Amino acid sequence: MSESLKHECGVAFLRLRKPLGYYIEKYGTPAYPVNKMFLLMEKQHNRGQDGAGLASIKIDMKKGYQYIDRLRSIEEQPINHIFNRVGKKFSKAQKEGKKYYNAKWVKKNIPFAGELFLGHLRYATYGANDERFCHPLLRSSNWRSRNLLLAGNFNMTNAEDLFTHLAELGQFPQEQGDTITALEKIGHFLDRENQHYYAQYQQEKKAKLAFDVSPNGKNNDEKQHFEEQFHHPLTNEEIIEKVEQNIDWKKILQRSCNDFDGGYVMVGMAGHGDAFVARDPASIRPAYYYINDEVIVAASEKPAIKTAFNCDYSEIQELEGGHALIVNKKAEYEIIKFQEPLPKKSCSFERIYFSRGTDPEIYAERKMLGRMLHHQVLDAIDHDLANTIFSYIPNTAETAFLGLVKGVEHHLIAQREKTLNPDEKLSDEESSKIMTFRPRVEKLVIKDSKMRTFITGDAQRDDMVAHVYDTTYEIVRKGIDTLVVIDDSIVRGTTLEKSILTMLDKLEPKKIVIVSSAPQIRFPDCYGIDMSRQHEFVVFRALLALLEERHLKYMLDDVYEKCLASKKQPLEKVVNHVKELYDMFEYKEVSDKVAEIISKNIKAEVKVVFQTVENLHKACPNHLGDWYFTGNYPTRGGNRVANQAFINFMEGKKTRAY
Repeated sequence: MSESLKHECGVAFLRLRKPLGYYIEKYGTPAYPVNKMFLLMEKQHNRGQDGAGLASIKIDMKKGYQYIDRLRSIEEQPINHIFNRVGKKFSKAQKEGKKYYNAKWVKKNIPFAGELFLGHLRYATYGANDERFCHPLLRSSNWRSRNLLLAGNFNMTNAEDLFTHLAELGQFPQEQGDTITALEKIGHFLDRENQHYYAQYQQEKKAKLAFDVSPNGKNNDEKQHFEEQFHHPLTNEEIIEKVEQNIDWKKILQRSCNDFDGGYVMVGMAGHGDAFVARDPASIRPAYYYINDEVIVAASEKPAIKTAFNCDYSEIQELEGGHALIVNKKAEYEIIKFQEPLPKKSCSFERIYFSRGTDPEIYAERKMLGRMLHHQVLDAIDHDLANTIFSYIPNTAETAFLGLVKGVEHHLIAQREKTLNPDEKLSDEESSKIMTFRPRVEKLVIKDSKMRTFITGDAQRDDMVAHVYDTTYEIVRKGIDTLVVIDDSIVRGTTLEKSILTMLDKLEPKKIVIVSSAPQIRFPDCYGIDMSRQHEFVVFRALLALLEERHLKYMLDDVYEKCLASKKQPLEKVVNHVKELYDMFEYKEVSDKVAEIISKNIKAEVKVVFQTVENLHKACPNHLGDWYFTGNYPTRGGNRVANQAFINFMEGKKTRAY
């Protein structure tokens, strides 16, 4: 994407299924799980560059020894910063010689030499870029099974309501964000589950002791019945063991997530060794898992699992919406349904931009997105392929670019079949020209990754921005060639307007066609992508310009009043009123107005071609989450967010709508 978008976030989970000594013997190092976690996180670093965190739990440690380790970082390279620190602990211990290969000694003496691991990569879509906001978060307790580590890729539309519910329970959360709210909500029901069983076993213990103290008056049948029911009074330590064995995570997640409205993948680990990976009912955020005899793994992306464990893609499963992967202390697992699944609306932006293109499915989808644009592009260049150069804006758009070129090539094949038929008498020169013609493909746009636009707030900044990108010179025929440049999406349009178009225009082409492999972004996201402010979208700016042109600005006030009124309605009755404004104009009208907005002071003719929603669904048939394009939100809170974003715009507020 030519303009940066932030995204929240990436998760990595690893559970060893055998004793630590097994991995030391087989792989020759106690750092085996740490190395795997590094790969899982490094292969997802595209999902979070503001911070990272790593946590580990050691199972069945003796009292007095640390069994939970956690490191978080907001350094420039947070993953490397964390694992360098962890690696130094292992390197120091390695000097102890044989002890380094003794599992008992390793667990006692080396931090992060555990059986459970939880990693997180953060983009700061909410809250300051502060280490305390980095996951995993820890809800600590002296009771082993009440400790809770939580990390997630999520955003809730109803964080304020969830905070209120916690307050009504008598809690005093120190933060109002959805992350701490989710932690406290799950932690509350984990406490209740612990207390329920603890009280039950304590009651049995008291009953047995009371029976032993005063046995008089009881007949033999009563004594036998009581002995069968309570074999012997449990010690407090035995009670704790039984509590840990009986924690019902399905019940905890059902109660905790019942009123969550948003997209989420949450990974939790309890101090005694249980863990869960839970996905929202609409499958908005991605979650995949892999299980074999040695490990249970979960992550936000398939390629990370594939790389770390060299497994077949067919062995990596997608966690269904409303379901959770539950792993107990013994490394036994089950998939349970904790919420009724909604129609699957997994985020299509994951496929277009965020997820790594090395996933074979995503690679094929991105190529198809590009290929499906070739008809629109041919129309935009008046089918003048001889005088057109195709290129792309690095780097994520390259795959869609390959698809676009492939589509053009198939068009040429079809044209050859029509032209080279027995009824047409062409000279050898004409036939050769038709057979050998290929689309002109060049790498025109190059990003200087070392460039930093450090000057802000003055006229020089735009000039600096313009030099973040550079181009290949002396390729374009001035006044003759058309440039077709594909990007994966256009959100704000500022980079196109202030940098790329200015740069391309200096090459003096006849026409510039900017192509977006994604449809028009019209509505805010509220499930984790940093697209929450309505006024920032270039498509919304185009809408405002069209309303101004057609003398329809009064419609803004009409929709504003409807949005205000919707705040008093029950959530299930709220509709997205902003859609009414877009429904007044044809898709192409909006595209043409976008081209006009971003091409001020550009000498060449500029056109903008957007992907259609229909073709998006054809290219990504299993990922139909398209609310940013259509305004069709998969959860009830989405419509409320869309209306609130418009209210904020009308009232001049530049805050998030959730």
